[in-house]
Amino acid sequence: MNDARVPEEPVSCARCGRTADLLPVTWTCSVENGRREYICDECARDNLRAIEARLNPNWW
Repeated sequence: MNDARVPEEPVSCARCGRTADLLPVTWTCSVENGRREYICDECARDNLRAIEARLNPNWW
């Protein structure tokens, strides 16, 4: 089950550092070492192949 928590504080991109007061729907979320990280839409597009490679094979 997906956990759709919305952060109550401003978020920042784990890759480029861009910040947003409210979580944009176009940003990607992942859990790294038990910590929730957000990736902005530009970084997600730039790193799409790396993101897909990390998905569980059952997704495909």
